[in-house]
Amino acid sequence: MSMSRRMFLKSATIGSILLTQRATAQGKAPALPFGYSLYGMRNLTLDAGLEACAKIGYDAVELALMPGYPAEPKRLGKDERRRVRERLRTLRLRLPALMDNLPLAGNEQSHRDNLPRLEAALELGRDLSPDAAPVLETILGGAVGQWDKLRRQFADRVGAWARIAERHKSMIAVKPHRFGAMNLPEQAIWLMDQVKSPWIKLAYDYSHFQHRDLTIADTVKTLIPHTRFVHIKDTRIENGRSVFALPGDAGVDYIVLLRAIRAAGYSGCVCVEVSGHVQNQKGYDALAAARRSYESVAPAFTKAEIRRR
Repeated sequence: MSMSRRMFLKSATIGSILLTQRATAQGKAPALPFGYSLYGMRNLTLDAGLEACAKIGYDAVELALMPGYPAEPKRLGKDERRRVRERLRTLRLRLPALMDNLPLAGNEQSHRDNLPRLEAALELGRDLSPDAAPVLETILGGAVGQWDKLRRQFADRVGAWARIAERHKSMIAVKPHRFGAMNLPEQAIWLMDQVKSPWIKLAYDYSHFQHRDLTIADTVKTLIPHTRFVHIKDTRIENGRSVFALPGDAGVDYIVLLRAIRAAGYSGCVCVEVSGHVQNQKGYDALAAARRSYESVAPAFTKAEIRRR
């Protein structure tokens, strides 16, 4: 057999093996459910929001627990929690996360006042999903430029959260926010290094880094190893100001994003968050926003070759 033919067959065999390994790896790779945050459906009943998400085609939901929202813990008694749990099962909707807003930048009393609220949120998560407690996702507050002033306070107070989370065997994910004191990847990593708790992780949302010379590749590489929940939306610049937009409306490449987080080892939910910037616009339609977001992003899962269920 000539050398050229021998090399050709060897190359073809190696190529076949690599393709087989790739296919096998893809088959075993965990699904990335596509979810929707009911933060964008405050004016709907909880039932209406869940039913809408299931009908549109989402695989999962994040419940918003802030005061005045349908899933605020004090609104859901024991029987209602049992009913919601059954409703999620019937609609085949996962519950990977709960959202609350528990800023840490206030005085010591405000921090202590938030601890019972934190406990209530974690208890609700366990009641609604006993077999797999949802992540509790929150921002930390403070203003841009205050990181050096607040970071030690944040670390101490998040440490107190960690002890509560451990007791409930539930995870808390804190999110770097472009309008908050913790707004850069390196700040979030510093916090993780200080707290060093398996119950405190990160939520990743590229919209908070878009238009800031922070690429998808770099932020994913830095943050995803510590990330347990992913939000998606877009950001545009209007009159020199950052304004959040629906996913697909302002340039985030979700095929690139999905491939990047998968390659970095992420195996959780990818969840649409409709910002207050969008919700506060005149004529905002919660159902239309959910449908439009789905239509913009769902095809990216197929193109990125990532299964959702």
